[in-house]
Amino acid sequence: MASSYTKINICLKKLILCISLFLITSCIASQDQTSQYYNVDPPERIILNLTKKPSKSQAVTWRTRNKALSPKAQITALTNSGNLQESIKTINALSEKVNLEKGKFVYHHSIVFNNLKPNTIYAYRVGTDDNFSEWNQFKTASEKHKPFKFVYLGDPQEEIKSLCSRAFRAAYKKAPTADFWLFVGDLVDNGDRDEEWDEFFYGLGFIPRTTPMILIPGNHEYPDKRYVHGKDFKLSHLWQPHFTLPENGPPGLEESVYFIDYQGVRFVMLNGNEKLEEQSIWLDKILSENPQSWTIAAIHQPIYSTAKYRKNLKKKKLLVPIFDKYSVDLVLQGHDHSYSRTFKIKNGIKVKKHEKGIVYVISVCGPKFYPVKTNFKKLMAKAESGRQLFQVIQIDHGHLLYEAFDVKGDLYDSFRLEK
Repeated sequence: MASSYTKINICLKKLILCISLFLITSCIASQDQTSQYYNVDPPERIILNLTKKPSKSQAVTWRTRNKALSPKAQITALTNSGNLQESIKTINALSEKVNLEKGKFVYHHSIVFNNLKPNTIYAYRVGTDDNFSEWNQFKTASEKHKPFKFVYLGDPQEEIKSLCSRAFRAAYKKAPTADFWLFVGDLVDNGDRDEEWDEFFYGLGFIPRTTPMILIPGNHEYPDKRYVHGKDFKLSHLWQPHFTLPENGPPGLEESVYFIDYQGVRFVMLNGNEKLEEQSIWLDKILSENPQSWTIAAIHQPIYSTAKYRKNLKKKKLLVPIFDKYSVDLVLQGHDHSYSRTFKIKNGIKVKKHEKGIVYVISVCGPKFYPVKTNFKKLMAKAESGRQLFQVIQIDHGHLLYEAFDVKGDLYDSFRLEK
């Protein structure tokens, strides 16, 4: 009897082993099939950026966690047909291996779509032949002076995933048809920490895949000046891999200083962290050759600060005379983690209603705030702290409407400029 039981036990063990092997094999096969269908390393952090010719081109950047085989983008002019494969164009991407920390690497990829038609909707996707993103859409700018709107945001910086994302979503809900978004720096708190960039892109969600972004660095995209000096003080190595921005600024400041002409407006994006003398020379030149009706400048560190001890004398000396000389209309700023708007001013003095002057604005979309203790109270039409805000700016030929909203979507401030 004992011998029979032993044989039965052996048979049962063999049967269990066979069943286990079958289940494991099936599971592996299922995983292989799943990995072929679902992207195990999909394109991520996809972002559109305006180019220096936004009516004829568009830039897109993305990354993969592993090296991609032949990364590329596909694009087609949008039709009413659901078949996007009819007139598709494929462009190979430029790729860059980026060192994060402790030997960890990722791969950033970029493409500029050229020879596009003005005022046209395009569909695009990025990735590889067996690993593409979803199809997204964007619209090129018009070559003519045509009405448009954009969203302006200052300093996300901290708690982006948990709190600043509210401002992003509120802005998209308020202005879903905005032609682009403009950030004035301090996108993250520590520009060399990839996990903070992950929060930034998480907070934005799908928005940068369909709404182009233009951005400038703040001081938090640089190392702390108190501890880093000389040649070591430079823009984070994670800035340029994430974005594909115009390179028409001064040498050495590519993709952090540039200008874009968009439907009657010259946008001048400045870097308040370094090489201000070089930027002032460049600024004088590109404004002297400006054919646009409107001029809007953006810089992270404000000219007329809401902080008591921030006098920014060097920026005033170098930039204000040029702003005044060429009648810049609006200067968008951040850094002070508060909100302020000056009256129309020239050379630091409030002008009369029908005289030429510049409005300087400071805003913050993140949850970090500083108190308002400005030395420029007489210049301020409005100054307050403690609100997460976003701004929607609309330009229609000779009219500019500026509106600031809080995260509830309520109007907080507004003004108009007329040409």
